[in-house]
Amino acid sequence: MAIDWDRRHCARKGHVTYAPDDPRLRVRLHAQTAVGDAWRCLRCGDFALGEPHGSGPAADAPLVPRGKVLRDLFILRFLAIERAVRGVFIVLVAVAVWKFSNSQDAVRRLFNEYLDTFRPVFKHFHYDLDHSPVVGSIQKAFGYKHSTLLLVAGLLLAYALIELVEAVGLWYAKRWAEYLTVVATAAFLPLEIWELTEKVSYLKIATLALNILAVLYIALAKRLFGLRGGRKAFDEERRSASLLEVEESAGVEPSLP
Repeated sequence: MAIDWDRRHCARKGHVTYAPDDPRLRVRLHAQTAVGDAWRCLRCGDFALGEPHGSGPAADAPLVPRGKVLRDLFILRFLAIERAVRGVFIVLVAVAVWKFSNSQDAVRRLFNEYLDTFRPVFKHFHYDLDHSPVVGSIQKAFGYKHSTLLLVAGLLLAYALIELVEAVGLWYAKRWAEYLTVVATAAFLPLEIWELTEKVSYLKIATLALNILAVLYIALAKRLFGLRGGRKAFDEERRSASLLEVEESAGVEPSLP
């Protein structure tokens, strides 16, 4: 079932109405009803009771996201939420690494005590903890220097900051955030592919697929790096939409150049 992005957004955020100075357009956007004046929404085209939100020349009508633009905004905000969740998680990991670096010996002793306690239980289920890859990785981490762990925590915080900045920029559909997301995400793709060669998991595959799709979608849909005409074509597309907003809502055919 196709999604009517215009009506969906108006149902959540409300209609946007405008009264143009041009009488020919004004009469098409206005309707007199038994309960008062109604104006056609510039987003969905339905009539809404009440005074218009603005008035003036048709060319000054507000740029109201519609159709494909709304769909793109929904996708960008989905990616923004994913970046925000990932950023918060990485911050928590960085804090855990920092705390671990300050109490490495105590954590090692506590881990070994629990390991001795659970070893017979896992042995009963034919699982050898002494040869477990997870246990081995944790024990290997105990051998890292304090300075190395601080460096890891710092790098994780820097990565988390990039993710959170991306999240905020994507949520507000900022063009600089789209560039940042494409560059930062593409830079980590080789690492994600290398991790898959080490060990395959559904989570790693899903993350890699999502990141590849995000890079391709944003770069192509937003015409980044000169793709599909680049910034000039992107601006012309948006500028045409803004100039024709009122005419399209009024059902007037736009004049050809």
